[in-house]
Amino acid sequence: MWFNSLSRALGCCLVIVCQSSMASSADDSPEVFVLNDQCPAGFARNAENHCKLDSLYNNYQSPHGSGVGGLRAGLPALRDGFSPRVIDLGRYLFFDPILSADHTVACSSCHDPDYGFADGLARARGINNVLLGRSAPSLWNIGFFDTLLWDGSKASLEEQLVGPLYADNEMGNRPDQLLRDLNGNTIYRDLFRQAFGTSNIALDHVYEAITAFEASLVSLNSRYDFYAHGLQTALSPSELEGLNVFRSFVSRCGECHTPPLFSNQEIAIIGVGEPEGRPFDPGAAATSGIPGQRGGFRVPSLRNVARTAPYMHQGNFDSLRETVAFYNGGRGHAVPEDEDLLIHWHIWDPKLREEELDRLVDFLHALTDEGFMPDIPEHVPSGLPPGRAISRNNLTSR
Repeated sequence: MWFNSLSRALGCCLVIVCQSSMASSADDSPEVFVLNDQCPAGFARNAENHCKLDSLYNNYQSPHGSGVGGLRAGLPALRDGFSPRVIDLGRYLFFDPILSADHTVACSSCHDPDYGFADGLARARGINNVLLGRSAPSLWNIGFFDTLLWDGSKASLEEQLVGPLYADNEMGNRPDQLLRDLNGNTIYRDLFRQAFGTSNIALDHVYEAITAFEASLVSLNSRYDFYAHGLQTALSPSELEGLNVFRSFVSRCGECHTPPLFSNQEIAIIGVGEPEGRPFDPGAAATSGIPGQRGGFRVPSLRNVARTAPYMHQGNFDSLRETVAFYNGGRGHAVPEDEDLLIHWHIWDPKLREEELDRLVDFLHALTDEGFMPDIPEHVPSGLPPGRAISRNNLTSR
């Protein structure tokens, strides 16, 4: 069963590779952008021309998020059902710096495919190279989330994305300028016509297209998944040992990082300190107004976590080994003396051996799966260089 489903998914991937979204003639005439009519890899198009997730997890009977057991019980419903053209339009918008005020920053500048759709920095950088307060979280599987941002303050992708678009220190744009720039671009007007049937570009369509692309970034075919679906040889002996540590009642990793999303989407206070010289980040309490959430942050997914160093909300740890060692350091050991935090009850003193920590890291590498990486555009409709993470130029903030 798993082999047939994987074959279907790979076949979809081959269609996308063969059908380019951009055509260019050999005589240097202007590039012609045509939106893809095929769903992204891992999705199947239904009779209504909507792309629906086609995953091995669909084969299980337990309902999404039911808590009644089964491999799919911890997997929320995906935000899917967009048309292929809307998704492909979102792909161009995601990589195009035309979305920022000075046309230098794209969504992909902080969410670069080369860094697990994060940016490889301890703290993200916005327009004019401004250093932001927190790291850029990965976008893999973000379409399953309804608790968004590090502080969990947003509930939908549309609600979340307007924050960086219009924040002065992130992309710095304004709705009127965004519409003026997009409507002033004849290529985008044609692409919006292809996707939405009108060349009069509206903000709702911009938000929908970006949401559609982000929700298509699905990663559910790691070696862990094949093991979970019954392929016993998918994990190496050391990775299997790490899985057993991960889900044990001693480490309790799996109680917050619940498979298969590897996040329960809750706000957790784990007592991580701040990098030297940085003020204490109140986390969720700053937006919720709930004092008991001080120092609390959304439990991130561990999918492709080996690709998204450094770790924690301000890039406290450079490696996965440092990160798992923090959880083994004892309850509240890194909390500043002047802070009295309500540490999550799962955080205690597991006293794992060094080799057990090593095996945990081995298992976390088995969660890597970028097989359904979208096609990264070499050109975008604005004619600007597609946005990529600034760390590609060897700039670090660590």
